[in-house]
Amino acid sequence: MLKRLAVLLALAALPAMPVLARAPASQVEAPAEHPRFIPMAGGRNFRDVGGYRTASGKTVRWNVLYRSGSMGMLAPEGRMMLAGLHPEAIIDLRSTQERARDDGWIAKRPGYWARDYDMSMGNLANPIAAGKPTAESMRALMTRGYAQFPHEQAAGYRALFARLLQARGPVVVNCSAGKDRTGVATALVLTALGVPYDTVRQDFLLSNGAPGMNTLLSSLGQGGAAADVMAPVIGVEPGYLDTAFATIRKDYGSVDAYLAKELGVGPRERAALRRRMLR
Repeated sequence: MLKRLAVLLALAALPAMPVLARAPASQVEAPAEHPRFIPMAGGRNFRDVGGYRTASGKTVRWNVLYRSGSMGMLAPEGRMMLAGLHPEAIIDLRSTQERARDDGWIAKRPGYWARDYDMSMGNLANPIAAGKPTAESMRALMTRGYAQFPHEQAAGYRALFARLLQARGPVVVNCSAGKDRTGVATALVLTALGVPYDTVRQDFLLSNGAPGMNTLLSSLGQGGAAADVMAPVIGVEPGYLDTAFATIRKDYGSVDAYLAKELGVGPRERAALRRRMLR
């Protein structure tokens, strides 16, 4: 435990981290020992969003925004590690049904936010049980989900930006896997900060191979579907994020317009966000 706490302290003091060496987007994968990740017992895909450089040459501060998968069933040592980060707010993007599986501890933390809703994608086991799914049909399902996120998840994204603007301490945003709803949320924050889209996409793709992601397949209740069929669901692909941003541009004209009209993040809020999160 002492060693893990020492790692956490070291992370906060890390210098600006360069973007990973360019590779074909679909092949970007981070090893478990990647310094951005903070493995937490009972959790998955917990990592710091700091260290990325903006187009203006500034750098996103470490220990301000963390992204994660579900934390509702963290083991005791994982809960201690989370407490050691002193999060001021937790924005939980999971649906009512997903949160019902927790033991309730995470909802009692100060600054916790969630909302009751049913995801339009529903239970992924349903389309599997209804027929003979293929990797392509599951990819199409995921792509449709990403096209819906900018509208379906707007309330959660508004809450995230509001907490980032108000909080003095770290903020954590999570969903079940920490890759889809959370992936779009993080991409929007980095974009608002002025991080280039290529870098934003690389951060998005780091969910492939993240600590704890090996438990995702069993937690989905995949109804016996083969691993290769479920691969588009278990991982992330560049086209997923591209779809979400294409939907935003189609429906709002630009990402800036979406941030302002849907999330309440106009020029004044973006300037405040940059003062808080950049150095």
